[in-house]
Amino acid sequence: MIAQLTGKLIEKNPTDFVIDCNGVGYLVKVSLNTFSSIGSAENCLVYTQLIVREDAQILYGFTDKVEREMFNHLISVSGIGPNTAMIMLSSLVPGEIASAITSEDVKTIQSIKGIGAKTAQRVIIDLKDKMLKMAFSSENIFNSNNTNQFDALTALVSLGFAKNSAEKAIDKVATGEESVEVLIKEALKIL
Repeated sequence: MIAQLTGKLIEKNPTDFVIDCNGVGYLVKVSLNTFSSIGSAENCLVYTQLIVREDAQILYGFTDKVEREMFNHLISVSGIGPNTAMIMLSSLVPGEIASAITSEDVKTIQSIKGIGAKTAQRVIIDLKDKMLKMAFSSENIFNSNNTNQFDALTALVSLGFAKNSAEKAIDKVATGEESVEVLIKEALKIL
């Protein structure tokens, strides 16, 4: 499986990129969020998810692991394929989708093109527990660009600490400069 691509951005369209990785050009489908996040960068890093179908092998690209993880959760719901998931991620950022799911906000999910009432309800039913177990519902860390804080929170939650208390501990020790390891060690002293 291809997990990420680092290379020169050859073509940039609102729905796809062509990334040159040592002479091989990869066509990568992207959301509007990823399109706007890349900006005018010549070199880029894109986290990918390879979807193999009977008639095609398609790479979907994301600027961060969080968006890729949300994509994988969305395509696990019956009735939502990769294209619908990309439309959802183009309409709302992952934090807004997670917030709508955890608060059971059917109208927000239904406002996305191609999502009806039944599909919106199915998304909530299928993903609410997953969103609550993960750090997705954490607005301040989820929406921030600090992946070290997100990774530290994920690690602490996987160690068995309650998400809320782990999040508070990380907030107390974080200054924005620490590595993941330092954040975890300092937060463990508080927990």
